[in-house]
Amino acid sequence: RNDLSNLMPMKLTVSKKVLKIVNDQNAISRIDSIVDDWLRRFNATLHQTLSSAGDVPASFADLFHSNSFWRDALALSWQLQTIVGATDILNSLPAAAAKAGISAITLDPQATAPRLVTRAGSDAIEAFFTFTTDVAHCRGILRLNADDSHPNQYRAWTFFTAIGALIGFEEKTDRNRPTGQSYSRDFRGPNWLDKRLAAASYETHDPAVLVVGGGQAGLAIAARLTQLGIDTLIVDKNRRIGDNWRNRYHALTLHNQLHVNHLPYMPFPPTWPTYIPKDMLALWFESYAAAMELNFWTQCEVTQASYDHRAGRWQVVLNTADGGKRHMSPRHVIMATGVSGIPNLPKIDSLSAFQGPAVHSSQYHDGEDWSGKHAIVLGCGNSGHDISQDLYSSGAKVTMIQRSPSLVVNIEPSAQFPYKLYDEERGTDECDFITTSMPTPLVKQAHRHFTKAARKTDKALLDGLENVGFKLDFGDDDTGWQFKYLTRGGGYYFNVGCSDLLAEGKIDLVQFDQVDQFTDHGMVMKDGHKIDADIVIMATGYKPQEYLVSKLFGDEIAERIGPIWGFGDGMELRNMYCQTGQPGLWFIAGSFAQCRIYSKYLALQIKALEEGIIPTQRP
Repeated sequence: RNDLSNLMPMKLTVSKKVLKIVNDQNAISRIDSIVDDWLRRFNATLHQTLSSAGDVPASFADLFHSNSFWRDALALSWQLQTIVGATDILNSLPAAAAKAGISAITLDPQATAPRLVTRAGSDAIEAFFTFTTDVAHCRGILRLNADDSHPNQYRAWTFFTAIGALIGFEEKTDRNRPTGQSYSRDFRGPNWLDKRLAAASYETHDPAVLVVGGGQAGLAIAARLTQLGIDTLIVDKNRRIGDNWRNRYHALTLHNQLHVNHLPYMPFPPTWPTYIPKDMLALWFESYAAAMELNFWTQCEVTQASYDHRAGRWQVVLNTADGGKRHMSPRHVIMATGVSGIPNLPKIDSLSAFQGPAVHSSQYHDGEDWSGKHAIVLGCGNSGHDISQDLYSSGAKVTMIQRSPSLVVNIEPSAQFPYKLYDEERGTDECDFITTSMPTPLVKQAHRHFTKAARKTDKALLDGLENVGFKLDFGDDDTGWQFKYLTRGGGYYFNVGCSDLLAEGKIDLVQFDQVDQFTDHGMVMKDGHKIDADIVIMATGYKPQEYLVSKLFGDEIAERIGPIWGFGDGMELRNMYCQTGQPGLWFIAGSFAQCRIYSKYLALQIKALEEGIIPTQRP
């Protein structure tokens, strides 16, 4: 009797576990069945469309919700584009699929199995699939929701199609890697190092692609192109690879976590810190360029460039490290100088009266140089806050001037909310693919949620800032810091301590409209109060890339291309990672993740052009 009573609770527990497993298996089976049914209907409808010379059957509309999204990354349209709504998808997807020569789409056996997820605040079944076109291996992501009117019928909420590799031009990676051996019997011939030095010298030839700028954007796109067999040269005006980080202010570290910031092909070592110091990153850039066999000229600057339409080549003049000039004729020029490259210096007439140094934040190096001094920092973005904190920590008295409302978010946990996906035990590639698959309207919706959560989490800090007169905002339509970056490249701060110093009154804060004028020893407020200073630092950001384009290529080409970065009225970043109005001129910029993701799509477009797979877009 005692034996039985002891066993009964155990038996009951086992039964519950078995029941849970059965339920989970039933749910998985149900999800698989829903996905299989949708794929079957999509393939059948698409086959019917292709067999009927383009006539789209009415059943195609049943596959998509009325408010659905199709995002294509080169797979079917050779564009980065987003189509919204079942009607517009119906009018574009079947024709694009037919033109591309799409195969049937099937579940991707290498990816995570179909599962129930929450994206942009909505539950959906998410499934990865693969397919081919006439020229490419492709893959995609499907997200299904139940139809409100017919709960047992599932329609596509989002449909993402993306190019993976060009058929016949697959990257030489993993099992497709080169052997590294020479099968020539002449062992006195050039070895690997001889070949690398000869290739990087460009003594007898010009590169097919010239990349201007050697930061994360330039390194990422050069690595992608090199793996595709396209001769690429990076030029950078700095003395050493990595100087674009090495030469920035002493205390700088990355403001997002390591696992989001890997470069293509070579992830950071697992022993590295969560937030990478700038000098550590600079050394990694040097190592990366060497390991990825990238051709890189330092202390080299483009001074002039014009395009020969008949030859389909650029005529570029370079000032080289030895003080000479080099003329090159690449077919492509990629601007990888960041979101912007020219410091933005505000026009403040009275600033000329100040007798101390008045420098842009890009010229600031170390707070120890100003220990015991007074400093005025104009600007409340990341650089303005970081520099103010560095000065304060070095023993300087600091006054920060706020010109317009700024967004503030604690670096942990709030600033990391958008990166939660990368903590879900998926590989970086799959996380990148999910990120890329989301159309801009849904990304905005997700970031409103992140912003709302951050405001709640950071309430004590935000209240403290408002108490000292700091003006806060939370982005257009409360979309937060990410869309501030994507639209204007700044206007926010990841708090690593400076906001606390402001709230505690340890760093002084004034509003720009309270300033009357600058004087020889500082500035005078409108109420007559004087603030002394030994240095004025303008953390006022950078001019848009259009200014640099005009400077290097002329106003005509700048006007032909139009605005760069931001969204305008569309759902894709303007003139980024795609063919522009000027043949042979491309742009890449953004965070490490953006450069890692979109360098692939930019490189594949150039490879397709080089191989004659797609025609050059003419102005």
